[in-house]
Order: sequence, then C-alpha cells, then structure tokens
Amino acid sequence: STVADRLAAGVTAIYSTGKAFAAVKEGGEVVTWGDPGCGGDCRRVADRLAAGVTAIYSTPRAFAAVKEGGEVVTWGDPCHGGDCSAVADRLAAGVTAIYSTEKAFAAVK
Repeated sequence: STVADRLAAGVTAIYSTGKAFAAVKEGGEVVTWGDPGCGGDCRRVADRLAAGVTAIYSTPRAFAAVKEGGEVVTWGDPCHGGDCSAVADRLAAGVTAIYSTEKAFAAVK
C-alpha cells in the first residue's frame, strides 16, 4: 500500500525532522515519508514499528520511538542519533523519557 493509503485513517500524531515525517496510528504503527536520509525511510526497523509506539522524538535528521514497555527504536542518519545499535541492550525496556540535541538522543530510565 502507498503512504497515502496508510495515512487515510487512524493517525493520532505526526512528528518531523528537517526533511521527513513520522505518523503514529491507533495501535502504535508508524508510517514515515520524506527524505530517506532524514528518517523518511524506516524499512531497517519497520518490524519493530508495526505496533506499540507511544511517542516519537527527533533530531534534525533522525527519529527515536518509544514503545509500550519503554523499548527505544531509532532510524535515520546515524550521525544524528539514527543508530542506537551500540547501546541497544540498554534500550530494550524501561525508558521513560527521551531528550534530543542536534545530533544525539539521551534516554532516561
């Protein structure tokens, strides 16, 4: 299905980076569009964004989603916080808040 089809109903919130958008739908599915290098392409983590997302945070070129239970999922430009693989084990659960700068995210547990 196209992005437009997926956005036709159920959108509860929309977030942005400098050149991309991420919509959260009822049930916590995330739909993205825009510049792939700025978070508009979430295919690398799409399976983890299919449900359960409760909030999204952004830098100018990346997104961080918090899921039910406090798991964090990031995508977008790795130099702007889009790759959390180095600390993924510490972001698997229990995160209660995210803060962002121009090029990084900080998670609070």
